[in-house]
Parts: sequence; C-alpha cells; structure tokens
Amino acid sequence: MVDRAAGALSLPDDWPVGPDLSLSFNRMGSFDWDLASGLMHLDDSALQVLELRPGDYDGYRASLTDRMPAEDAARLDSQVAQALKNGNENYGVYFRIRRRDGGLRWTHTQGCVRRDGNGRPERIIGIVRDATEELADSAARAEADVHRRRQTSVVESTTAALAHARTVQDVIDVLTASHGLEHFGAASLVMGLLEAGGRIHLVAEGPTHAFIPGTRWTRVEDEYPMSEVVRTLAPRFIESQADFAESYPVLWPHLEGLGIVSAAYLPLIAQARPIGALGLLYSDRTGFSSEDRNVLVALGSSIAQSVQRAVLYDQEHDLAEGLQQAMLPRRIPAVPGAQIAVRYRSARIGRDIGGDWYDIITLPGGRVGAVIGDVQGHDTDAAAVMGQLRIVLRAYAAEGHTPATVMARASIFLDELDTDRFATCLYAEADPATGVVQVVRAGHVDPLLRDTDGSCRRLPVEGGLPLGLSAEFGRLEYPVSTVELDPGQTLILYTDGLVEQPGADLDDGMQMLTALVRSGPSDLQRLADHLCEVVDERGGEDDVAILLLRRRGTVTPRSGGRLQQSVAQNEPEALRSARHMVLSAVRAWGARERSDEIELAADELITNALMHTDGGAIVTVRVLVGPQRRLRVEVEDRSSALPRRREADLSGVSGRGLLLVDQLADAWGVESRGTGKCVWCEFTVPDRLD
Repeated sequence: MVDRAAGALSLPDDWPVGPDLSLSFNRMGSFDWDLASGLMHLDDSALQVLELRPGDYDGYRASLTDRMPAEDAARLDSQVAQALKNGNENYGVYFRIRRRDGGLRWTHTQGCVRRDGNGRPERIIGIVRDATEELADSAARAEADVHRRRQTSVVESTTAALAHARTVQDVIDVLTASHGLEHFGAASLVMGLLEAGGRIHLVAEGPTHAFIPGTRWTRVEDEYPMSEVVRTLAPRFIESQADFAESYPVLWPHLEGLGIVSAAYLPLIAQARPIGALGLLYSDRTGFSSEDRNVLVALGSSIAQSVQRAVLYDQEHDLAEGLQQAMLPRRIPAVPGAQIAVRYRSARIGRDIGGDWYDIITLPGGRVGAVIGDVQGHDTDAAAVMGQLRIVLRAYAAEGHTPATVMARASIFLDELDTDRFATCLYAEADPATGVVQVVRAGHVDPLLRDTDGSCRRLPVEGGLPLGLSAEFGRLEYPVSTVELDPGQTLILYTDGLVEQPGADLDDGMQMLTALVRSGPSDLQRLADHLCEVVDERGGEDDVAILLLRRRGTVTPRSGGRLQQSVAQNEPEALRSARHMVLSAVRAWGARERSDEIELAADELITNALMHTDGGAIVTVRVLVGPQRRLRVEVEDRSSALPRRREADLSGVSGRGLLLVDQLADAWGVESRGTGKCVWCEFTVPDRLD
C-alpha cells in the first residue's frame, strides 16, 4: 500500500510480517561491535542490508571490509579510528558494499562509541542502512542524511542506554525513566514477558497505569493488543481513539480517562521466537508515518535483544545462587554461650557459581568451630570443590583433631583431588564458657574483633599457605593463634569479596570494613544485614560470605580457661601443635614469667605418655581459680600403669622426666580414670587484671 501523503511505502496494520522482515524491508539494521573480542553482531536486518546470508558471516569486521573497495574501507577505518582517538561519541560514513551480483551499492553506517569509567572505548553500537536512493544527487543525500540521523538517533540513544543493563529490572528502569520516555515521545509504556503455557506477565508500566485490573497476567489468545502482537509476531499501530475503542472494547474504557489517543504495540522477538511485547502509549499524536513505524520497529528489535540477555542473566544468576545456597549449611545450630550470624551474597557482576562458604561445627565440651573459606574461581568446579572441602573440614574437626591438624589434612585432601584449585580458609575453635579461641589461617584475610563499646580492630593472625598449595609445596605447618573473647565481644570472619575492589588497595578495604563495623548496629543480626546492604549497593565481581561470632555472658573478675587436643603416637604435627597450644595458653593467660618451666614440664608429660603407652594422649591446659590462680597441665592416656620416679644412672637416657616435673611444678600427681590415667602438674600464676 502506498501512502501518497507521506510519499513512502507504509504497511497495513494486519501486514503478516515480523519486525526483522519489516526492518529489512525498510533497508535498516543494527550492529553491536565488542572492541575487546573484535566480534561484531549484526541483526538479521543488517545482514540483509549488506546482502549477507547468516552462514556467510563469521562475526568479524574484516569479513565486511573485504567486500568493500579499498578506498571505502580505508575511509571507514579512518573515521572509526579518529572517533576512538579523539574521544568522539559518534561517527557516520558512507561506503560502497559489493553485492552478490558483483555490483556496488551505497550504504551508510552511523556508530555510537561506548566507553568505560576510565574513558577507554569498549564497544560501538549503531545502524547500517541502504543509501542508494538518497545518494542519487548531493542535495537529496544531504537532506536524507539529516532526516535519517534524526530517526536513528532514537534507536542509538535507547540502545546505548540499554548497553549496560544486565537484569530485567535494569531494562525496565531504562525504559520507564523519564528520559527514556522522551526518546520514544510516549506518555507511558507497558511491557510483558511471555511465560510457559502461553501466559504473558506484565512486568513494567509507567508512569501512567495503563493496564486494567486483574490483567497483570493475560494469555496469548486473549483480545488485547499485547496478546495480539505476541500471537501474530507483527506490530500493531493504533492510530486514534476510535481505532482503540473499536479494536479493543474491553481495554479502552480503562484508558479513556488517561488521555491516551494512540499506541504502538511491538512484539519482542529474539532468535525468531517471541519473548514478550512492548506497548507505547501516546497522548499528543495520531497516526504513524512509515518513518515512525520503521523507527519503532527498530526500537523493538533493540529492546528485544536486551530483554533476552537480561532474562538469561537473571535465570542463570538465580540458578547459580540457588546451587550455592544449597551447598551452604541449611541450619545454624544453637551454641550455648554464643550468638552467631551468617550471611552470603553472590556476585552482582557475572553469573557463575562462586566458591565462598561458611560453616558452624558443634564440638564436644560446648566448644564450637567456625569456618570461613573461598575456593579459587567462579564456576561449577569451584562450587563442587567447595562442597567437598566443607564436608572434609567438618569431619576432621568432629573427629577431635587440633585446628592445625584439621587445616593440614584438609590441604592434603584438596591436593589429592583431581583439580588445580586452591582455597583460602580460616578456622576458629572457640570455647564460649571461657572465651578462649584458637585461630588457624590458610592464606585468608585476617579477622576483625568488635568490642562491647563498638570499637573495632584487625586481629593479625599468623598463617600458612592456602589449602592445596601447602600440601603441594610440603609446608603443612599451620601456627595456632590464641585469643580470648570477653563477654559481648564479636569475632568477625569474612571472605575477601567484602574488602577487595578492582584497582583498590586491600588496606583501604580493611579500613572501610572496620569503619562499617564500628558504625554498625550493636544487634548481631542487624550488623550482618548492615554489611550485606553495603555489598548489595556496591555490587562486585566476587561473592561474599560473612560469619559473626559473639560471646554471651557477663564479665567475671577472674575467669578461667581451658584448651584441649588429642596427640597420636604417629602424628608429629599434632605433637608440635600441642606444644604450640601450651605456649599460646601461657601467653594468653598471663603466665609468661613461668613459661619456660610450664613448657618443659608439659613436654615431659606428653613425651612420657607417647613413649610408655600404646595409644595416644589427650593434652588439656586449664586455669583454676581460687585463693591462688593456677595453670594446670593434664596428660591423659589409656594405660592403667602408673608412672614412678626413678633415678637414672650416668649412662641412662630416661628416668629423669618425673624428677624434672617434680622440681619445676608447684604440685603434680596421678589420677586413675575409667579408661586409663591422667598425669597432671600445676603452676601458680599471678592474677590477671581484667
């Protein structure tokens, strides 16, 4: 049909073609050029403008310039290079393209350069169109160029605004913003997405409420314009109020009072399949020229691509986050004497599964193990390794191994897996009754300690290599640091995504986190939410796991303490760890003046148990309160044979151990236990100033 008033070919409302064919019929298409990869995406309409079949184009720009005369390709390259170098946002150039029959045809392209936050160009988006007729003479070309630029600027500006939209909500925000509606010249818009079973879900409307009550979900077969364009895959242009009232008598009464006089409903089509529909409603125009229709169809094509990317992003991100959450503990156990808060936030940039995790492990004697860790990478392999590593750490801790042994064995396990991943981890074993916490760190960030007055400081913890690497390089020594939590103090464990940002220094991130904790609410759950809100606002490329452990209770003037671990005869690492535990207890509990005596006596008791019994030993260090504060070392074994002091001859290599303990300790003795015995010694230590 020829629109003689407009002087151009226009399509009837019921024309049975989709947007891509309509766009091609009007000799216009769009492209998206990723400068980093070199790939240039051409939509179907652009391929037709350039006379390319989908199978003839490999996605690279060189495949296009090879089909141009050398001087035209050079002119195009020069314009693009000049725009990139000079910081220009737009460029436009005419060039000739070789047709399938060997002839040349004039074509015009107009591009918009998108740059990152540092001003570096990262992509070019724009359109290509057939310029044969407009270049018939120079005057017509100049006039057509201005007119075409005015038309295509709407497509370009919208496409540019959608370039950084990742989620469906991002796309909606761009479309419903005031400047977005200005680009369209519309008073309001509605957008629906096609769901399974032929149901259309209205996901956006604004700023005018342009849907009737009860129709947020409609079906493809319903008599609504959005359903019609999804069903027919053709745009529907409603040119007057009379057209609206006659075509959609159910919908029109709800729009009549809103001042709507015309509308354009566009199908959103991606990969030849409908994914939804967009409706633009106007209050100041009647009728749509062929040029108007071309621009709107081009808009629909551009928006459809963005919506499809956003839908896939949301689906994959939700799946990744769901899998990650399924691998984390479903329930945090209640721990007497402690309050615990945990949080996990997935990365907002990217959609892969991460390897961050936390865990709470209940241990004998009222103790609790707190784990925070991060497996290298963001993919299903990282998540699988994380799940296995979490189970292994939990099993080793539940078996009663020392924190250092738990970490060393987990590192060996990871090294023996068929993976090249490593993991950072921090394991804290806490006794809420005494406040004593043993901390082991494997390449992880240091924890924080928040005091009862809200002040916060970093806890430097001596550490070893990340899990997997320490086993690979034969460096399985993990020093144990001992700290004491007073009632009300909070230990803060987290993964590096909370403090690391691209291009920023780690110390700056630590200072920022310390300030956030210091200014955060005192309630533990609200404090965890406060940290997560900052993560959500900032976004990021890494996941974040947070674990907060607070000791309950009231301050006592002279609190005791207790540390315990098992030592097997064939486990040298456990023996070294037990010695380190004794040393840490001596320092933490204010017994430095007698540290040499206590360490030597404890070493003798442990060595005797391992040498003269068949099984291992259990080493316990505790503080006894009373008239005098005493530090007590106990070594239990399974043998019922009682030790005895004996004098060693000049050539003897043993027999002096108990004599040495007798000389060093203020008191010592042997107690029979149901499964063996306990040899102990005590040392008077000065009272602590709380």
